[in-house]
Amino acid sequence: MAHLLFKDVNKVYPNGYHAVHDFNMEIKDGEFICLVGDSGCGKSTTLRMIAGLEEITSGEFYIDGVLANQMSSRDRGIAMVFQSYALYPHLTVYENLGFGLTLEGVDADVIDEKVKKTAKILGLTEYLERFPRNLSGGQCQRVAVGRALIRKVNIFLMDEPLSNLDAKQRVTMRSEIKQIHRSVGSTTIYVTHDQTEAMTMSDRIVVMKSGGYVQQIGTPYELYFHPSNLFVAGFIGEPPMNFIKSVVTDGKINAGELQLDLTPVVKDVKALEGKEVVFAFRPEAIKLSAPKAAKGEKAEGGYELSSNVDLTELLGDMTNVYANIGNVNVILKVNPHYTPEMGSTFKFFVPYSAAYVFDCETELAVESDLKRH
Repeated sequence: MAHLLFKDVNKVYPNGYHAVHDFNMEIKDGEFICLVGDSGCGKSTTLRMIAGLEEITSGEFYIDGVLANQMSSRDRGIAMVFQSYALYPHLTVYENLGFGLTLEGVDADVIDEKVKKTAKILGLTEYLERFPRNLSGGQCQRVAVGRALIRKVNIFLMDEPLSNLDAKQRVTMRSEIKQIHRSVGSTTIYVTHDQTEAMTMSDRIVVMKSGGYVQQIGTPYELYFHPSNLFVAGFIGEPPMNFIKSVVTDGKINAGELQLDLTPVVKDVKALEGKEVVFAFRPEAIKLSAPKAAKGEKAEGGYELSSNVDLTELLGDMTNVYANIGNVNVILKVNPHYTPEMGSTFKFFVPYSAAYVFDCETELAVESDLKRH
């Protein structure tokens, strides 16, 4: 395991492009960290700086308390899994798994033991004599993971390792990688553009925005229920959060026919007077009837909204309802047994605890005392 610390780390290329801005983070021993964001946000560049494949322009990067800015890749105790697998096509699975140990001069008997043990963990035992060309994409990915795993390093770096797999293989490999991490315990930094991968696999997530700016660092729960700004709120969640822009007047938002009192969801509504804000809620947070009280508790209030249904998508466990509130398009998730008809008017409730408000000028979440759930 390894402890990593970043202090104001920047990456500026010779052409002046600033790829990563003031990256600050502490990664604890054995943590599984996901760097997530759109293309060009600097997540792969950050991973390459950790690996020593890119020089750090400014700032400090520590591994177990030792300044690692000028440390060679070989001395960092790192193994990396690439998107392209990077397997040697002329070597068998057995030879690919043991290649790194062979280069290190490890005894053949030790290599044999480690290769077979690793193959058993990854379900590759029956494929040891095959070549990469005779394997499926998921099997090749397991070999790539195994080649990193077998070296018993302190830090695993994974750069979009599942992007070449189909949907079913990605689900399987997500659980396999997480199980491997739990059994090995190495500190893992995982780069992905897929927020579902980040949410399901990581202990904490780093959300990055184009230009190399970190937007928020937190657990999957924190990012989903407590997004710090509009970017995170819109990036995390599928379908994305619904946004309704409006100006606050007399403590209410006024978007066409939609008038909602913000007092129940905003701590200091007077501070928003005259400002442009975004009222937001997640597609699955809606209720088809007024929120009811739990046993022994007071009923929670909510907003009653009405929308026109444009389109519905049955997904099996849920139905996506594409609708509009005034001139704003929204997506709602409902029980498939209660799917509204296209062209109909659909009424629903948004509990106060599921409503968010963001300041358009700063794009930051407006403070609330509500307990999110």
